[in-house]
Parts: sequence; structure tokens; C-alpha cells
Amino acid sequence: MVRDRMHAIKQAIGTLLRDAYGIEAALSPLPGEHDLNLRLRADGSDYLLKLHAAGDDVELDMQMAVLDYLQSNAPELPLSRAIRTRQGAVSIPAEIDGPRTARLLTWLPGTIWAKSTVRGRHSAEALGRLLGQLDLHLQGFTHAGARRIYGWDIGRADMHLTHVAMIGDADKRASVHTILSHFTDNVLPRLQACPRQVIHNDANDYNVLLDEAGNVSGLLDFGDMVETFRVVEIAVAAAYALIGERDAVGTIAAVTGAYHDVNPLSETEAEMVFDLVRTRYAVSMCMAAKQIRDNPDNTYLLVSQEDVWRELQRLETENRSMAVARIRDACGFAAIPSAAGVVKWLERNAHDFVPIVRPSAERPKVAVLDFSVAGGNCWAGLAPGAAEASIDAILAKQQADFAIGLYGEDRAIYQGDAFETGTEGARRSVHLGIDIFVPAGEPVYAPFAGIVAFIHDDAVAFGFGPTVLLQHESDDGTVFWTLYGHLAREGVARLSVGQPIAKGEAFAAFGAASENGQWAPHLHFQIVTDHLGLGGRMHGVGVRDQWQVWRDVSPDPSVVLGLPVPASVIVARDKDFLVRERHRRIGRSLSIAYNPAPLKIVGGEGAWLIEEDGTRWLDMVNNVCQVGHCHPRVVAAAQKQIGHLNTNSRYLHDSLVEYARRLTAQFPDPLNVCFFVNSGSEANDLAIRLARAYTGNRDIITIDHAYHGHLSSLIDVSPYKFAGPGGEGQPAHVRVAEMPDLYRGRFRYGDAEAGNRYADSVKDQIEALAAHGRRPALFFSEGILGTGGQLPLPDNYLNQAFAFVREAGGLCLSDEVQVGFGRVGRHMWAHELQGVVPDIVTMGKPIGNGHPMAAVVTTEAIAASFANGMEYFNTFGGNPVSAEIGLAVLDVIRDERLTHHCRVIGDRLMDGARALAERHGLIGDVRGSGLFNGIELVRSRETLEPAAAELERLIAGMKSRHHILLSSEGPHHNVLKIKPPAPFSAEDCDRFLNALDEELTLIAKGG
Repeated sequence: MVRDRMHAIKQAIGTLLRDAYGIEAALSPLPGEHDLNLRLRADGSDYLLKLHAAGDDVELDMQMAVLDYLQSNAPELPLSRAIRTRQGAVSIPAEIDGPRTARLLTWLPGTIWAKSTVRGRHSAEALGRLLGQLDLHLQGFTHAGARRIYGWDIGRADMHLTHVAMIGDADKRASVHTILSHFTDNVLPRLQACPRQVIHNDANDYNVLLDEAGNVSGLLDFGDMVETFRVVEIAVAAAYALIGERDAVGTIAAVTGAYHDVNPLSETEAEMVFDLVRTRYAVSMCMAAKQIRDNPDNTYLLVSQEDVWRELQRLETENRSMAVARIRDACGFAAIPSAAGVVKWLERNAHDFVPIVRPSAERPKVAVLDFSVAGGNCWAGLAPGAAEASIDAILAKQQADFAIGLYGEDRAIYQGDAFETGTEGARRSVHLGIDIFVPAGEPVYAPFAGIVAFIHDDAVAFGFGPTVLLQHESDDGTVFWTLYGHLAREGVARLSVGQPIAKGEAFAAFGAASENGQWAPHLHFQIVTDHLGLGGRMHGVGVRDQWQVWRDVSPDPSVVLGLPVPASVIVARDKDFLVRERHRRIGRSLSIAYNPAPLKIVGGEGAWLIEEDGTRWLDMVNNVCQVGHCHPRVVAAAQKQIGHLNTNSRYLHDSLVEYARRLTAQFPDPLNVCFFVNSGSEANDLAIRLARAYTGNRDIITIDHAYHGHLSSLIDVSPYKFAGPGGEGQPAHVRVAEMPDLYRGRFRYGDAEAGNRYADSVKDQIEALAAHGRRPALFFSEGILGTGGQLPLPDNYLNQAFAFVREAGGLCLSDEVQVGFGRVGRHMWAHELQGVVPDIVTMGKPIGNGHPMAAVVTTEAIAASFANGMEYFNTFGGNPVSAEIGLAVLDVIRDERLTHHCRVIGDRLMDGARALAERHGLIGDVRGSGLFNGIELVRSRETLEPAAAELERLIAGMKSRHHILLSSEGPHHNVLKIKPPAPFSAEDCDRFLNALDEELTLIAKGG
């Protein structure tokens, strides 16, 4: 009978598909409680056929209406789309195993969330973003079917209070009753002021699809849509997204923060998400209890509710205040709203505070102890006697009055279960206060007036021992606390809650190790803006991965202590957090290298960069650190001078004059006058001003696809920017000459006259200006074109172009910001490859080996024309530290023969790359000079079709498999850009060539 029934159903479906949609399909049944669901395969495409059982026509119409609405208003979202019948209908009646309504939908690829093995925080964020985008579009959607009283609408969770009695287990019943009562009394009144709209309301772990990378690829089933409070959407999704995740609150925060990024929430909404997730679980248990009562044999309900109960219990162990703070932070709100005001009050009044220890002493000398994982004092606290003796020895050696332990220090000395959080891998280890080490018995003074708020004796190993929190108020009535841990028990016993403490009053004393968890005698001093309901049991150590919240809970207490040494450190964070914070705090126009797998670089040496975990990366794109990352001579020069003086260049200083002499000695006459600035952009901007002052003209000639800096004046002369994304087009005062490209330009390799012919384009721009009665002020050029694709210039190009410009009354500039200081190998400056002497030379990037400095060198006559009464002063340009660094860079280039080294290794690299080109057709051209090179990839050496996608794969492979960092360049993004630090060795070069060979082979094989 069953077989006959299924055969009849399949026949009826086949007829339906042929008659209504004109398709023949293979059928695969899918699960469904009331409806028949089938996956169809027809003509290489997949579809979803839904055969709805007779029932709520309004609800079905709502589902069809919303998909139709979203088809028009949000076609980019990964949702099923209706396939219309031949007659244009989105649904048709069908008699298939009873009366039904048939709908054919597009198939969404992916694995359901519940069964995905690659989901993670990024999946939660992707889900939040999708729902945020969906709800933005649904703001314009209404339907009578959504305006319903619906049991799964947690905005109406109060109606389930009458169902709590159906829950059989007493513990479960009590927990659900508490949650629903809290919702009714505290959450619902605040919800009333929040936005309402139609929402999906069922982004559960069986309705969300993920792709192979764990990104959301589809959202299913609009049958639970309801008009309710917008924030309910997040709570439903988060309740399922956190299942099985290590950090439940972190997952909730990830969904919420990502939603907020695309569909901003109010602070009130963000604060209610945690309670609403708990409420969703409580509603689920009530709904299940009611269904079990009506259908007691349904064992599935019993099993599924055990999962709900397990997750609810997990949430019940979370500190609610901390959870709310983390979710607020994920949305970009202050984790603790009062924290910033408290810190400002402390800063305004710090001059009036009393020192906490030894207030009558002169400004003390303080020794700093390092209790970090790698610190030399990480033994402290483990052996009290030895710790005290070691601290005494440090004080004696440094002749210090007392020692301190730092705020924000990530420590490994905290032992025992007390520092566990209940979340796997989230141990409390980051210090929330400042430790002050003096002998036991010394008094502790109140820095400002307060009252005793909490007294607690944390009498356990590694605990605080006797602890006191004083309560204070700022001018606007904001309440905060100061915490004093490791006190003497006898003194604390004399205190009572509510007792006033005057400013400067000695209200307690340092405790001995025996009464303070066996720590060496010290005071733990901490500011508390929210004690998280912990009172006297307030934590003194936080979780590193939650530091952005903990530092709001307990801000840096240095402001109170006013110590003569730094008393806090920057807490190291993981890459995901740093990316999120950059997006939040730093303009998003600044891209991140190698995203979505960025590097966290913490050190450098020679041609190598070093990541936080010690991984070394061969840096082949950094022409800024010309003499090598962290060259010891450059570092020493900076350290020595900054310890003596760093001020502006209006004062006389030997280093400034000596550097100007040394720098101009690198140029022939008449290039003998310097201007010092801070960046290549500043240098090029000043060059424009010099040229206009000298010539009286305003127009600029530049080369196509050139880039000369980020200032407005330089965006104007940079086709790479003004003609690119976000650009505003070519300004009227700028003329663009043809880019002299010997590989794919009009005149190519082998054309002896190519340089003169390309220079004719400069002449054309001059003639175009003359036709309007104008003349050029300045011609911008580079000895090798960088953003143009690492292009060496044709012979005689600059010689001829300069002649045209000078004849027209303009000046000629060589931009050496990218290519100067010996990088091209055969000369100190790239323009020397062309045998020309510019009127102005600009320098930046390598001039300071990473230190922000730059220079303009020009003639005395041009400089004199600029001295027209308007003083040119650059606050930092030419400061003594920059001058000493610049001198050190010149010394290293000279003493280590780096110009010659660039030539030798550059030739080795290009010879090796050209040899590879004989085996790899993808290499179209190898070019450059010294260690400024380009390898252009093409799919055909005849058509020169750019191989940009292949280059992207090659760069990714060089990074992931060989730890070599490279990037792309050129108008077609198909040129491998090579410009490593000059110490790049023969061994490094061979490493690169071997890796390049492997990656090109893989690409050729389709790998």
C-alpha cells in the first residue's frame, strides 16, 4: 500500500511539473511534518518543491507574499525564490495525496547549521549580518498574517506564565518561572519603546545553511513570521547559534554586533538581547510542555527539551551584567556606560588626590616588576619568602622606595579553580589593578573621600584575603568604587559597611602573606565602575579575550596613583579582535594586508617579519625599511638622540646641518638645498608649491596611472587615484601623458625610438596647454614607474621629456619616494638610470628606514623664489631624531655597500625569473633594476591577456605554503611587485625563485 501510494504521488508530481512548469525532474523526498517537500533535479539545476497541506491560507499567502516582496527589494539575499508557472502564478492548487498548494522554489546550496563542522564565530557574524539586512528590507513589508498572537513570539512571552505549571521537573519549572517573571516585570516594559516590524522569527539551526567555509549560504522557512519587536529576531537566532559553542555569550555578542553593523540597534535593544535569549529557551520549554501534555508519546519533544535545558543552565551560570556589557561592546557601545564619565572625573580631580601609600614622602622612586608570562618576576606569589627576599633585593639594587605590578599584565601566576570562568579556554589572567609592594603593616590611605561599601575576606589560596571596596560619587552623582585587596585582617575588622572614610584617612594596612593567599605583602588597588553584582567578591583578574569589556569595568588606576613610571601595559589581542576594532576605530578606507587571513606582526629583522607566535615571513614588498627591519645602527641612533633632545628645526643643531650636507652630497650641482618634511606626500606637495612659486605657472603634467601621494593636491596629479574607484576625475589644471610601457604599450621592446616617441606625449600636453595660453609649472616623473607596473623607462625618455618641459618654462621633478637610496642597484637614484638631472627631487619611505621623514632637494634659485615672505615651517621636519636616523641610514648604505648588493641580487633574481619564463608561459615579462622588479603574468604572450586571477592565487600560495609576502601592481593587477628590504640575500632570492617555480607549476596543473 505504501509503495502504491508513493508511486501515485510521484506520478502526480511528474504530471504537475510537466503541465505547470514544463520540466522533467528526478525527485528526492525531504523531511516535512505537514507538507510534502521534495528536491528536484532538472537540466542540471536543483529546485525545491513544496506541497502544502490544506490549512491556514493566510499564513501560506504571507509566505508567498514575502518572497515576492524580497525578490523585488532584496534580490542579493540568499533566499529561495519562487519559480512561476507557465501562466505566471507563484502557486497552484494540486490534488496530491489530498488537496494541496504547490510551490516551486530555487534550491539553496549548503549544509544546515546543526550539521556543519566548520561553523564558528565568523558564521555567527555572517548570520547576524544576513538577518540585519533582511530586517532592513522587511521594514517596508506588512501582511495581515503577520499580525497574530503567536506562541513563538517571545515579545509575548508573558502569556506563557500560565503554562509553567505544565513543566514536570521542579528545577526546570522554577527556572522558567523566574525567567518569565523577569521578562514580564523588567524586560517587557522596556521593549514597548523598541521598534516593531515583521521579522523572520525562526533562524534556527535547521533553517540556516552554511557553505564549506562556514559562511551563511541560505535562510529557509518563513512560516514563523510575525510582527513583533525587531530585537526578537536576534534573540531567536542567537539561541540556536550558541548551541555547542565554547563561548555562549561570545556567540550571542557576535550575532548581535554583526546585526548592528548593518541595521543599527538602540542601546536598549542591545541590553535586552541576553534576557531575550533566555526567554526564548523558557518559551520553548513551555511550548514543549504543552505539546507533551497533548501528545505524551512524542519522545522527540522530550529529547529536544533536554538540549534546551542544558543550554539554559549554561546561560544561567553566566554573570548577567558581564553578558550585557559584552553585547553592548560588540555593538560599539560603551561596555559600562558610566566608565568614561568616571575616568574623566578622576582625571579632572587627580591633582587633589592623596597618595595611597606614604603620603608624606617626596616623589618616590618606584621599581617596576614584570609578572607577565615571559617576565623576569613571574615567580612572585608562588613562594612568599623567596618572593619577599627577591623584591627586597630589587628595591635595594634600584634604590627604590617601593615596587609595583602592572595593570593589564597577562600573568601565568594565577593558580587554582578560582580563576576559571566556566568557559573552555577562557581563564582569568589579566591584572585589573596595580600592585604596590611594601612591607606588611604599612598603612593604606584613602585617595579621596568615600564610604565602606563591601567587606569580604577571600581566605583561600591565591585569593585576595581581606578586601574592602569604598564607594564614591562623581560630581554628577555617578557611583563607582575603589578596591583594596590583600589587607591586614586586624584593621579590616574595625571597619563596617556604611562607615565614612575621609580623604587621606589611614583606614587599613598591608597584610602579611599568611593572611593573603600566600602572596608576598602588597596592596592590589583597582577602580571599579560596575561590580557586576559581585560586591566584595569582585574579580581582580579578567579574561584576555574580553579585555575591551574588563577595562571598562575596571579602568587603569594610574590616574589615581600618579606614579613616576608607566604602570600599565597594552593587552595583546587576537587577530579577529584587532580586525573588528580597526573597523570600529580606524577609517575603513585603510585596507588590511592579506585579509581575510591577516598577519599580526610584532617584530622584524633584516628582510624578515616576525609574527606574534614566532612565525617568520620573508618580506618582499617593503621598500620602506631600506636597510632592513630594525637595523641595529638605525635603532641605536634613534634611541641615543631621543634621550638627549627632540625639538623643531628653528633651533641650531649640528645633526640637521650635517644631514643636509650629507644628503645633498648625493646629488650633482645645482641640487644643493634641502627642505625637510615627514612623508613623501608632504614632499611632493611642497614640490608643487616650489614649482609654482618659481615659474608663476599652475598646470601640472603627470604620467598615466602614476601615484604621488595622498594629499588633495597629489590626488589631483595621480591618475591611479583620480581615475580609479572613488576618484573625481582629472582636474582642469592637470595634463596626463601616455605611460611609457615597453611591454604592452604603443611602442615596445626593440623600438630604438620608443623613448622619444613616448616623450612626444609630454610635448602634446604642453601644446594643449599652450592652445589655452597656459604653460606647465611642473612635470612629475619616476625613474621606474611603480603603480604603472614596475616599468623601467625607455632610453632617452626623461632626457627628451625634460627638454620639452624646460623649453616651455616648466620644472622637472623626479619622485624617488619609492625607488631612491640605492634600490635600483646601479645608482643611488632611479633618475640616474636615464642620465638626467632634475630640478627637484623628492624622497620619502626609505629615507628613515620606517621612521616618518622625507625631504625635497632642489636648486638654490628655486628655493630662493619660495622665500617670498611667507615662511615655510614644518613642526617635525628635520628634527634632531630624524636627522640622526637619516644619517644612520646613509651610513649603513655606504658601509654595507647596499647599492652594489641591490644590483647583484637584483640581477640574480631577474636572471632566475627569466629562466623560469622559459618553462612557464604564464610569465610574460620580467623587468626592473636592482631590487625594484616586476614579473608580469599573462594568459597569452600573443594577446597579452592579463592573468590577474592567477597572480592572486600565486600570491596566496607564496604566503600560505612558503611564508613569502608579495603583492600585485599595474593597471591590470597582473604584475608581481618585488621590492624587498635591501639586505635581501642570495639565499632569500633562491628561496623565492624555487617557491615561484612550485607555485607556477601548481597553477599550470589547475591546483
